[in-house]
Amino acid sequence: MTSNSKKTRIVVVGVGAVGSTTAYTLLLRHRMDELVLIDANKEKAVGDALDMNHGLPFLSKTKVWAGDYSDCAEADIVIITAGAAQKQGESRVDLLKRNIAIFESITDEVLKYNKDGIILIASNPVDIMSYFTWRKSGWPVNRVIGSGTLLDSSRFRYLIGEKLQVDPRSIHAHIIGEHGDSELPVWSLANIAGTTLELSEQDKEEIFTNTRDAAYQIINAKGATFYAIALALDRICTAILRNEAAVLNVSTLLQDYHGISDVYLGVPCIVDRNGIREVLKLNLSDEEEEKLRASANKLKDLIKSIS
Repeated sequence: MTSNSKKTRIVVVGVGAVGSTTAYTLLLRHRMDELVLIDANKEKAVGDALDMNHGLPFLSKTKVWAGDYSDCAEADIVIITAGAAQKQGESRVDLLKRNIAIFESITDEVLKYNKDGIILIASNPVDIMSYFTWRKSGWPVNRVIGSGTLLDSSRFRYLIGEKLQVDPRSIHAHIIGEHGDSELPVWSLANIAGTTLELSEQDKEEIFTNTRDAAYQIINAKGATFYAIALALDRICTAILRNEAAVLNVSTLLQDYHGISDVYLGVPCIVDRNGIREVLKLNLSDEEEEKLRASANKLKDLIKSIS
């Protein structure tokens, strides 16, 4: 919690599996004084708020309610997890166009009431959604953040830790680029306390494949991923509200980053009370740099196809 007297407020727009789990995670960890749930299905938001309120005697004092966009006025952070599901026979580009239309209407409503908060986006494809939200908002880029490759990097560190039998919190390793199939591992900089990872090329390939395809495995098993992304969003919110200046692999607008500009991608950034304070430029190998550019070009081509 922040030290000043103003009450901290987080708004979650979209209370499907990801949104409701994120809201519950934030509540359990008492990240804010006020938690607002907004959804096109108002009844679902009311039900979630009521369910959480019934648990408040077991938690720190937090005000939770199902609200509307006017409640964004006092929000420190607005988390957007809303979005349309793909229809049968619908192309990815058509789905993107529908989701962008949804995001434009959400952004319009948020901006009516909030001028100085931070928008945190988790809806997929998160890099493209973040880019269009930033462009639509006209806000400084530091205040429109995508969840990026923070979850991918967490999965990566977990799998390396499993292989080496080391606590994943002690492993320094990054997944960067698109939150999706063109993401890449930065093996050249991965380390434990500065020491090189003792992994074979086969181990590395297996770890990265399982990192990249983790969402598919989980979706096949239970239909959706929501626990780990909720924890990732909680981590970003904590870095913001506590002014931590934490290094997190979030999605932001790149400008001349290894020759890449005008696209949102996940890279290590310093995150504090103002959002993204600084983008850290990694010293990539030639191969990694080439893969990052390929990831950027893939997203830029998609952006062109729907602009």
